[in-house]
Amino acid sequence: MFSAFSPLGSPGVARQDVLASLVVFLVALPLCVGVAVASGVPAELGLITGIVGGIVVGAMPGSALQVSGPAAGLTVLVFEAVREFGLGTLGAIVLATGVLQIALGLLRFGRWFRAISVAVVQGMLAGIGLVLILGQLYTMAGAEQPSSGLDKIAGLPGLAADVVDGGTVLLSFGVGLGTIAVLVLWPKLPAGARAVPAPLAAVALATAGTLAGGADIATVQVQGLVDAVDLPGLDDLSALGGAAALGTVLAFTLIASAESLFSAAAVDRMHDGPRTHYDKELVAQGTGNAVCGVLGALPMTAVIVRSSANVRAGARTPLSRILHGVWLLLFAVALPGAIGAIPLAALAGVLVHAGCKLIPLGELAPLWREHRGELLVLAVTAVAIVTTNMFEGVLLGLLLAVVKSAWETSHVHVGTRELTGGRVLVTLSGNATFLRLPRILETLEALPKDRPAELDLSAVRHLDHACRVALESWITRHNSDAARGAARAAQPDPA
Repeated sequence: MFSAFSPLGSPGVARQDVLASLVVFLVALPLCVGVAVASGVPAELGLITGIVGGIVVGAMPGSALQVSGPAAGLTVLVFEAVREFGLGTLGAIVLATGVLQIALGLLRFGRWFRAISVAVVQGMLAGIGLVLILGQLYTMAGAEQPSSGLDKIAGLPGLAADVVDGGTVLLSFGVGLGTIAVLVLWPKLPAGARAVPAPLAAVALATAGTLAGGADIATVQVQGLVDAVDLPGLDDLSALGGAAALGTVLAFTLIASAESLFSAAAVDRMHDGPRTHYDKELVAQGTGNAVCGVLGALPMTAVIVRSSANVRAGARTPLSRILHGVWLLLFAVALPGAIGAIPLAALAGVLVHAGCKLIPLGELAPLWREHRGELLVLAVTAVAIVTTNMFEGVLLGLLLAVVKSAWETSHVHVGTRELTGGRVLVTLSGNATFLRLPRILETLEALPKDRPAELDLSAVRHLDHACRVALESWITRHNSDAARGAARAAQPDPA
């Protein structure tokens, strides 16, 4: 771990890390608050997760430059968990998630999370993005969002009618649209203006505008950092025995771990410093989630937006991500009232923009041209998340990816040639599995019924039980029928 800090001995590195930490802090601040509000929990809980992600996870070995905190990718699942189990049980679920991640890291499962189909991960993020966009459109209008994805879609015409009617709804929605416009246009501004992170600029401008205009729209509710801490009790921990809670823990673990390790791989491609140790990074993420669970805060993952900002700002050591957590802590303690002035519609606009970025639109055309099976997995996963829930959608995507992989790897070739004495030699090569059994049997049953056959399986790399039984049954039946046909042909004609 100390080797990760060794560049601090070089002149200027510490100063560069301090400057990078301020950039990451300014990016993380509105996102921590926005993710918390969208998850249906107090805004301070998002800041607590960001603080833990910086100070605790930032000081642990794993990835030197990626930054952790509350992520938009878990917003939908957290919202569902809070609604179903309550805020207290959320802490117990996050604690269990952290313990499970630590165990997986110690058992060296970190590298295996990289084996998850990229199409499933992209479909998961696209589904989350769609649900996030649909839900935050209601928040932008100051309306309560429906519970299910289908209800959100069904309610859009009514929401549009309310916005068109004008009044406070239109004003609130306009603040959200203005926030999105700033986020879209900010990267096109001169370099000097872009020194301020786009999310911070968008939220600051929306807050200043609503305060100056005296707009009567909903703002973030603030209760103080210490008051927001909600330690899970014995009843909350006992709720983990239920199947639904355990399913949520598994979903949190799978999604948080996969997103963190995929983010680590992406961050490693952005710099030439130390590479990520995936098992150690999984332990670090688990430790952070365990601490967040004890404090009753949101779950965390490594977040690519903050991580890329850290690398682009010139960070060289973990000091930058640790300090970003320190700045979040100082802000939450010293200026809690500033959070209470932020319009909810502005945060919703930030998350709508984040949701759009989760949808891999640029990948769709190449996948359609080259890997349509992968595109199918992506689309089915995304649609399943929108129409059912996160856990079931991801499971369906994983199942479809496994079936697709099994189908593509079970290539088998069936060849035939004649031998002396009228016999037919049938040669199979490749992987003979039950998925290809209909095609194999169709070829075999087309052979002449009156000629004996032999099976050559020496070139088969894999033969599963279903294929073996079916082939043995077919050769026995076929040769028996051929023998009976030959016996009948050998009998003298009664005439």
